[in-house]
Amino acid sequence: MKPLFRLRPYLARYRTTLLWGLLTVVMSNLFNVALPLFVGRAIDQLKTGLQTGVLDTGGVLTYAFLVVGFSLVAGIFTFLTRQTIIVVSRHVEFDLRNDFLSHIQKLSLAYFQTTPTGELMALATNDISAVRNALGPGIMYPTDTLMTFVMVLGVMLYADWQLTLLALIPLPFVSLAVYRLGKLVHKKFEERQAQYSALTTRAQENLSGIRVIKTYVREEHETALFRDMSWDYLKKNLVLARVQSIMWPLMFLLIGFSLVITLYYGGSRVMDGRLTIGTLTAFFGYQVMLIWPMIAFGWVINQLQQGAASMARLSRILDTEPEIKDTGVTDEGITSVKGTIEFRNVTFRHAGAEQPALRAISLTIPAGRTLAIVGYTGSGKSTMVNLIPRLYDVTEGELLIDGVDVRKIPLKVLRGAIGYVPQETFLFSETIAENIAYGTDAGTVADVNEAAEIARIAHDIADFPKGYETFLGERGITLSGGQKQRTSIARAVMRKPAILILDDALSAVDTYTEEGILSRLRGVMKGRSSIIISHRISTVKDADSIVVLDGGAIREQGTHDELVALGGIYAELHRKQLLEEELEQL
Repeated sequence: MKPLFRLRPYLARYRTTLLWGLLTVVMSNLFNVALPLFVGRAIDQLKTGLQTGVLDTGGVLTYAFLVVGFSLVAGIFTFLTRQTIIVVSRHVEFDLRNDFLSHIQKLSLAYFQTTPTGELMALATNDISAVRNALGPGIMYPTDTLMTFVMVLGVMLYADWQLTLLALIPLPFVSLAVYRLGKLVHKKFEERQAQYSALTTRAQENLSGIRVIKTYVREEHETALFRDMSWDYLKKNLVLARVQSIMWPLMFLLIGFSLVITLYYGGSRVMDGRLTIGTLTAFFGYQVMLIWPMIAFGWVINQLQQGAASMARLSRILDTEPEIKDTGVTDEGITSVKGTIEFRNVTFRHAGAEQPALRAISLTIPAGRTLAIVGYTGSGKSTMVNLIPRLYDVTEGELLIDGVDVRKIPLKVLRGAIGYVPQETFLFSETIAENIAYGTDAGTVADVNEAAEIARIAHDIADFPKGYETFLGERGITLSGGQKQRTSIARAVMRKPAILILDDALSAVDTYTEEGILSRLRGVMKGRSSIIISHRISTVKDADSIVVLDGGAIREQGTHDELVALGGIYAELHRKQLLEEELEQL
């Protein structure tokens, strides 16, 4: 149960409502506890009437009205209990879900490279719901159970303490059974949730990769694999259900023993004249009232164990500290970035990697200048630009912007000054206009149109039936690869950033479209620090400076003409592309 204790700050926000809820529990039980007493008194009057032949009708009716009235008032308080405590659990679920999403968005990029998306989805849905179930019923029913137990036990002890103690003999066995089974429920629930995460991950990958699955005709293979995982999930659910199903019959069996004891010893006392039939009837009524607390106790233990297991899983995420965040060295006085970028002997190594991805990079990009980066696949081009917005932090050396170490610049300021078009274009399931304007809250319709014109996507948008209000499918599936890239470029341009990074952002467009985009981008890049990564020489040849990466290190640096004359890697790439163009023309 310990993981659930970290929910105390959430519950503290609604302490007033919870206190009112607990008060309604007390009031509901006060009115409920009086009911068997009224029934017992009525039965004693009926017995007296049968013995004397004179029935006190008024007295019996009085008790009948009291039973109805008290039941009605108890029902009202029970309704108010649910309207307070259960509603609070829903609010806590809302807060916890938002905090969970906010936290995982702060985690570093490396975390998501090692954590399956499906597992995070399972945590955000199934596990948070389990925590809410533990909170609502987990607060209401234990309180109700405890109050009922204490009040009923007090009345029973007052009525006949000897008979009460005999009737309570099976109860310690109930507690022992619940404790043992509760531990087993916790373990089996964790196993089920782990399998649910794996199942969710597989489903998410199947939906995201549906094009690949269909292209390679792997539908039956994936269906069979998913069926096997679903079968494992079913088996774990059945095991959990079997464990839970033992609890209820065991509860009823032990409570049945208690009723048998009461019937035997209580009946003998009635026959001896030491107990009235009405008192025995009230006694049975109170024991029946104890049945629900015992059942609720077992059910609540199940819910609390499941909630604790889910909260433990959530805690592992919530306790994960972002590797990249604002720290004590962050200078909150920095509110803007001009754009001069300097790498000082920068080396970077991915976690767990034997070899560094970047080696001793030293380079300066003056504000307002354009740098192009070329190199073979895997040479470290994307890794290098990922250091600028601090998607990763340098392992050795320094990365400075405007002469300040990037770790001293507030993350919001740093990333807010960068327009980044990554290799893998991602579009949201929103309209085209909303996707273009995603990076800024200050854009106007005119700004969206201007950005679309610069990215050469405006003409395509005009051909769509709803224009800029065209709704894109998941990951922009309704657009072609080139259209997605151009939309992503428009999104970056829309921010009017101090630093513009294009990571192979024109690979999916033809050379004619590329030239049109670049001609418009030159106006945008004027006065901004720009970095262009590309495999095409035609994309980078007009840059102010070009660096060639190989094996994570800078091998060549200069202008297009200088590098061609050098006769190295760049010149080789240039010759190959010229040959490819000639072959295409032929």
